[in-house]
Amino acid sequence: MRTPHTPTHHIAHSDGPGPDRVPSARSPYDELAALAEDPAGSPQDGPLDDFLRVDDTPDQRDDDADDAWAPPNHRRRGRRRNRATGLPTMLRLTVWVLTFACLLALADRWALLYAERQAADRLKDRLHLTAAPEVRIGGFPFLTQLLDQRLDSVQVTVPDVPADRVTLTQVTATARDIRIDGDGPTAVRGALVRQMHGQVLLSFADMNRELGASQVAFSAQGPGRIRALGSLRLAGHDVRVRADAHIQRDGDRGISTSVDGMRLDIGDLATYRPGTGRTEGLHLTRAAARRVTQEADKIKALLGIPEIVHRMGVPDSAVHAALHDEDKLHRLTGAPRFLHQLTRVNLVDVALAHPEVLKRLGVDLSLLTSLTKLTRPQIADRFDFAFRIPNPPSGDLRLQRVAVDKDGIHVYVSGAGLLLGK
Repeated sequence: MRTPHTPTHHIAHSDGPGPDRVPSARSPYDELAALAEDPAGSPQDGPLDDFLRVDDTPDQRDDDADDAWAPPNHRRRGRRRNRATGLPTMLRLTVWVLTFACLLALADRWALLYAERQAADRLKDRLHLTAAPEVRIGGFPFLTQLLDQRLDSVQVTVPDVPADRVTLTQVTATARDIRIDGDGPTAVRGALVRQMHGQVLLSFADMNRELGASQVAFSAQGPGRIRALGSLRLAGHDVRVRADAHIQRDGDRGISTSVDGMRLDIGDLATYRPGTGRTEGLHLTRAAARRVTQEADKIKALLGIPEIVHRMGVPDSAVHAALHDEDKLHRLTGAPRFLHQLTRVNLVDVALAHPEVLKRLGVDLSLLTSLTKLTRPQIADRFDFAFRIPNPPSGDLRLQRVAVDKDGIHVYVSGAGLLLGK
C-alpha cells in the first residue's frame, strides 16, 4: 500500500544574512528516491518519464489489422487450381495434334513423290526418252485431290526430244484442272486435261551441233529471224558462208524456215551469191575493185572485154581514150561511180570465155566451178529445219506463236480437252 508522500524541505544555507538568503539546489538523490516511491508516475510526469514511455499505438493498429476477418474467396482459388492442373493436359493434347499433323504431311508428301516418279517413268517409256522427265504435281494436300480424282496442276519438263532433223532442247507443259481415271497412285488408267499451256525450246547450241556440224553458228538476228555464219571447204579453199533464216508457222502444229540472204565470201576478193539474178553470181568486193583500179594492167584487161564494158555502161569512146592515155585512165577508174559499177559485174558471165581475166584477178577457176555447182537449194538445206507437234488422239492442241530469243527459238502451244493414257 502506497504511503503518502510528504515533501521534504531543505533549508539552504547561504553565505549572507537573512533577507539575501537563496534556497539551495535540490539534491539529485532526492529526485531518484521520489521516482522509486511513485513508479506509475504522477499527474505531472518528470523528464525521465518521456524517455522511458513506450508508444503502443502502432501495435494496436497491427493487432486490429490482423484481427479483421473477411470471407475466403473459394472461387478464385478453385480457378487457379483448375488452371494449374489443366495445363499439362493441354500441352499433351497439343503435342499429339502436332505429331499427327506431321505424320499426315509426311504421308502426303511421300504419296506425292511416289506419284511423280511413277508418272515420269511412264512418260519415259511412252515417248522412248533416254532420260526420265521431271514431273511436278501442284496443290496441297495431294491425298485429298487423289481421293477426289482430280489434280489442280501438273508440270512436265522433258529434255532432248527428237524432232526430225533437230532435237528439241526442252519441252515444258503445264496442265490444269485434270480429272483422273484410276484407283490410286499406282493404278492410274488415264486423265482428262481441261487446259494446257506449253513451251518448246530449240537452243542455238543444239542447232550448231546438229545442223552446223561445228562449222556454222546460229544467232538471233531479229524478231523471227536467225543469222547463220560458218565456213565451207570447197576446192581446197575455206569459203565463209552466211545466210538468214526466217522462222514461221506452218499450219496449227508446225514451224518451218525460209532461207535467204545466202552469201559465200572468198576472202576479201569476191562474194558469191547463188542464183541468176542481177545481184547474184560472183562479184568483186569493194576493196578488191579498188585494188584492181590501182593496177593499170588489170584494169586494162577488164576494159578490153566488151561484155564487161557493156555491163558497166561505160561509153566505148571513153574506154578507147582510157586505153591510150594514162591520165584519162586514172580519171575514169578514179570516179566513185566506176568503182560501184565494177563491183556489179558478174564474173561468172565472162569466166568461160575469158578465163585469163579471172587468173589475173586471183580467182581460182576450180573454186569458181565448185561454187557454180553449189545451188541455192543445196545451201538452204544446210540451214533448213522444221518440226511439228504431235497430233493428240483427242482434244485440241495448237501452236500459238514463235519467237526468237538470244538463247534459241521458243514455240508456244496450248491445248484443251486432251485425253491421255486411254
